[in-house]
Amino acid sequence: MIVAVIAAAVLLTVAALLALVRVERGPSMLDRAVALDALTITLVGAIAVEAIWSRRTETIPILVALSMVGFVGSVTMARFAAKEPESEGAPHSREEVAAQARAADVPRGEQRGGPRGAETDDEGSTDR
Repeated sequence: MIVAVIAAAVLLTVAALLALVRVERGPSMLDRAVALDALTITLVGAIAVEAIWSRRTETIPILVALSMVGFVGSVTMARFAAKEPESEGAPHSREEVAAQARAADVPRGEQRGGPRGAETDDEGSTDR
């Protein structure tokens, strides 16, 4: 039992140190978020190893609460980091469509399917 606890403690320490290095160096915010999640998991593991070693069950609610905090934090970071493709985005208002048309230098009439000022009859031909 002692060998298993020592091995687990060593592995958790190495994992925590590597996660701290990634938190400090991580080139992007998502790398840092994943490293903090890994650090939370190692903390849960360390508390679990301590609970096993001391044979106490009072730490189980702490493990559950810490796990829930880590999960909610990960989901929140993933939600804010997710980017929607423009083709699958929410419907645009008239103002947004007009702003996109001005940005693309396309007159509003052409964006709707025909040249500006052209009137179409029932067959789709244009009268000028």
